[in-house]
Amino acid sequence: PSANILHYGHAGRPNSRLLASSDMALLDMGSEYHCYASDITCSYPVSGTFTEDQRAVYESVLAAQVSVINELKPGVSWVDMHREAERQILKGLIKCGVLTIGDDCGEGYAEKVIEEMLDVDLGAIFMPHGMGHLIGIDTHDVGGYAMGTPERSGRPGLAKLRTARDVEEGMVLTVEPGCYFIDPLLDMALSNDKQKKFVNSERLGDFRGFGGVRLEDDLRITADGCENLTLCPRAAEEVLNVMKGGAWPPEKDVMPELKRAWADCKKGKMKMLDIKS
Repeated sequence: PSANILHYGHAGRPNSRLLASSDMALLDMGSEYHCYASDITCSYPVSGTFTEDQRAVYESVLAAQVSVINELKPGVSWVDMHREAERQILKGLIKCGVLTIGDDCGEGYAEKVIEEMLDVDLGAIFMPHGMGHLIGIDTHDVGGYAMGTPERSGRPGLAKLRTARDVEEGMVLTVEPGCYFIDPLLDMALSNDKQKKFVNSERLGDFRGFGGVRLEDDLRITADGCENLTLCPRAAEEVLNVMKGGAWPPEKDVMPELKRAWADCKKGKMKMLDIKS
């Protein structure tokens, strides 16, 4: 619960609230294999069914994850990947009415307005953390701001990135876009003349108390792209089917664009699976 408080739950403020059927649950978790870490986040509706608004936010975050995964390859900027995640989330918030682009429907106008939103750091209101990090022996692995690599940005959102490097073959990084409705940040946007003009405050009110959605996968960078090492249900229909007791891994890959490297582990041994789309 309280998914709009990032990584909340400690001795001073335990994560002890009982989940309600109207909540979105967010679980950030991982395991270790031969001393190497993993870091995975799943979000799902406690009721077992998405409301219209829950699905809209979930699909926005999933679209951000898919877009980044399909752009990931050696040479791309991690900063650009963060911006692409913000771009897709803003697009989803426009679609569900939280953000507005005005009445102009000319070709390319929506894309132009989204870039204006990014220029005034509106993306950081809804995704205040970095889009992902290096992972290896440590969950948040070293090397993010090593000597000779790009310095940390001071911009909201970008300042939280754990690296600003260009992606290299052999790196393993998390891709973890999220969308949250954090009252102090929402109030900041509504008091900022450059940001509030894009916000439909009445529709935004429907999402106060919503919490948030984050999806986190671990990606290995290959010579010409990436390989997704995380095999969690991601498509909305996958999530709901598993919640109803459906089989996993599935018989069919409904989202090949996630580039999941299908495998199963039995008696401590990994076996690759041939799951067709």
